[in-house]
Order: sequence, then C-alpha cells, then structure tokens
Amino acid sequence: MFQSRRTDAVLLLVAVVWGSSYLAAKTATGVLPVLVVLFARYALSAIACLVLVLVAARRGQGWWTREEVAVGGILGVTQATVLVVETYGVAHTSAANAGLIISLTIVLTPLLDRTAGGGRLPPRFFAAGGVCLLAVALLISGSGFHTPRIGDLLMLAAAVVRAVHVALVGRLTSRRAARPLQLTAVQTVVGTALFAIPAASSLPALGRIDAPVWGQLFYLALFCSVFAFLAQTWAVQRSSASRASLLLGTEPVWAVAVGIGLGGERFTALAAVGAALMVAGTYWGQAVERAHRTGAAGGTGRTVTDEEIPGRTTAPSSA
Repeated sequence: MFQSRRTDAVLLLVAVVWGSSYLAAKTATGVLPVLVVLFARYALSAIACLVLVLVAARRGQGWWTREEVAVGGILGVTQATVLVVETYGVAHTSAANAGLIISLTIVLTPLLDRTAGGGRLPPRFFAAGGVCLLAVALLISGSGFHTPRIGDLLMLAAAVVRAVHVALVGRLTSRRAARPLQLTAVQTVVGTALFAIPAASSLPALGRIDAPVWGQLFYLALFCSVFAFLAQTWAVQRSSASRASLLLGTEPVWAVAVGIGLGGERFTALAAVGAALMVAGTYWGQAVERAHRTGAAGGTGRTVTDEEIPGRTTAPSSA
C-alpha cells in the first residue's frame, strides 16, 4: 500500500511540475528572448543528462549505441520544433490557456500513432475530439468572441506538432533497445546545438538577469525536463498504465491552478466553461482510446504496455 501511494505521489508531482512549466516559461520569456530561454533550458538539461550518463557508464551500463544516437538525433530535432512553437505560444497567451490547449495532444496522438494497431477508432473518440475543439474555441474567445490571439493559435499548432513527435517516438523506439536516459541525453545535446547559433547574438542577456529568472531557467531544465522525465519513467514501471495515465492527465488542471494562483491570471465565465470542456474531452477521449486499444490487444492476446499511454511515451514531455 505504501509503495502504491508513493508511486501515485510521484506521478502526481510530475503532473504538477509539467502544469507549472507554462507559467515558468511565460515568466522567463517576459525577460529574455524566446530563443535564449530555449538554449539555456536545453544546455542546462544536457549538462545534467550527461552527468547522469557518466554515472551510469561508470556503473557498467555503457555509453550510447549507434541506434540510440540515430534515434535520439531525429527526435531531438522534432522535440526542438515542439518547444519552439510551444514557447513562442506561451509567451503570447496565458499560462492557463497554454496548459489546456496543449492537452489536445492526448486526443490527437492516437490519430497518428499506429504502432500498437487496433484499427479504426470508434465514433465516440471523434465526439470527444469535437468537445475539445469546442473547448479551444471558448478558451480562445476569452471574454468574448473575437479574432483568435496569436499565442492561442501557436499553442494549437504546438499540440499538433507534439502529437506528431510523440507518434514518431513510438514508431522509432518500438521494438528497439533504446535506453530512456541515453535517448534523452542525445536529444538535449541536439537541441542545445540547434539553438546555439540562432540565440548567439542575444546570449549576453543572460549576464544581465537576476536570480529569480535564473531560478526559472533551472526549474524548466532540471525539474520540468530532467526530473519529470526520470520520475515518470520510474513511476510508470511501478504502476498500471491506466493509473499512470489518469494521474499524468491532471497536467492541464495544474496549469490552470498555477496560472491563477501564482500568476495572477483571471478566467472569464466563458473561458471557465472552455477549461471544463477541455478537461472532460481529453479524459473522455483518453478513456475511449484506451478501451479500444485494450480490446484490440485482448483479441490478439497481446498486453498493452505503459509506453502506449496516449500522449505519453518513454520520451520526455516537451512541456
């Protein structure tokens, strides 16, 4: 019982950290250019991952295989693309909206992921997707229907790109002996290299920021990236896929709570309805997809694995 509660607490903490990442990113981008924030986040994450890989190597777990470098290189590019769109998006919308809209990934990923089979998704799944789209319309409208804000549209694009990334992770890592830590290290190194040149001219700005902003950068790198990924991997190995998915799926709820409680953001009644519909739609879609996939696996005698949680895989979240 204690072990189960400890695992649940870790998964819930991961969801809280991911949910809070949107406010941290918004705060950091309010002081620094987006590309500098991304470079710093990737560079700090890469340093931490490389240290962990070094420790693992000294314990006899080896460095990288060619396959891990190849797969990690590809996923590093797609993950960087997600973070570019996502970070520019959160810089131009509220942290609460960002966390809610990006949760569309949960219902978009199964449309792209075919690694687990299962055939055509049932109509109820598309109905859940329709609820989510209505929720996005209400969130974008804010205090009234008007031209959508660029930040909200960028977060919508980020949800699509992240779904593509997650589906690609499933396809490239399926039936391959790719170790999560080594894959993540390669991705962070690739991301650091990709942002180094575009951010180079603005890097002197890092020398002028104060301790709180550095704290935001370290939080994004060490907690929202490295810690959350490793904690998720540890926890899902000790829990059921359904339980892990349920707890990790609370991420948008925490994004709203942190945005309102710590960021001073305000929700109109219309946006509140949109938030409720988004959470309900993603949970419904997730439940329908899981039941469909479990049923398909039951018919073939195959067991659904933790990596098949819609919207979550062995790859770190881009949040």
